[in-house]
Amino acid sequence: MGEDLRSLDAMLAASKNLPADDVDRLRGEHVLGAAAIPLHRQGDLATADIAADVTTARLILWNTGFDEAGYKAILEVEPRLLSRFTEAVVSQLETAMNAIMARDPGECIDHIQIAPSIPEVSVDWRRQLRTASGPGPTNQARKPRLEPQHPIEDGLHFTNQWEHDVYKILKERQAQLPDNETIGIMPLGAMRVRGHTFEPDLVVTYRGRAGVIEVDGPHDKGRASDDKSRERLLRHAGIHYVDRLDVRDVEGREQVEKFVTDFLKQLGR
Repeated sequence: MGEDLRSLDAMLAASKNLPADDVDRLRGEHVLGAAAIPLHRQGDLATADIAADVTTARLILWNTGFDEAGYKAILEVEPRLLSRFTEAVVSQLETAMNAIMARDPGECIDHIQIAPSIPEVSVDWRRQLRTASGPGPTNQARKPRLEPQHPIEDGLHFTNQWEHDVYKILKERQAQLPDNETIGIMPLGAMRVRGHTFEPDLVVTYRGRAGVIEVDGPHDKGRASDDKSRERLLRHAGIHYVDRLDVRDVEGREQVEKFVTDFLKQLGR
């Protein structure tokens, strides 16, 4: 087996008490990641980006012969992203993953199955589902609606308290402005741009322009290059100004108020 997979097998061998499902998952995540990184480096950013949409990857040994071992890869994906995994994309992923597996003669992936991921279900799932459905269809805060105890105000849902705090300050500014020169505030609205569906933390409209505020905290661990690519796509789709508030640098409300002031000034230019 290739050097990368040997290191994985050594780790698995050292953890003899791991359940079989955990072993399948660790192997699947390792092979998918080892395949996606070269795709990105080779310039196939679209397929690499789609690979990153996989929630869980598992490799299950299902076809063994005299001198070969065939695996089935089960890639779990959020239902809303299933349409991205076209036949062509799955074929590209299979080729890339087999290039990793081929480092050990006789190891291969015979089949890739794309399956919808199953969400964690709490005992209070009925209330969560009814709250998420609301009075009618909506594309606002699709994920937070299914999470218990997320902030809600004015019938709007927020991922966390930081987003809610920025909303409240924006709402105060909204009330201070005259009716003919006020702002619109849209939290967590699903937005489709070319090749991607984004859910900006806050979309703000002001003086005929639209801007986006992204609230970054300890839960956000994305790469700066990904953030820049996302911002570029938003600007190409008509968003005039994008700014980010990193809550790890915020020491009090005054800093958030200044951020909002500066954001509206730039957006209104």
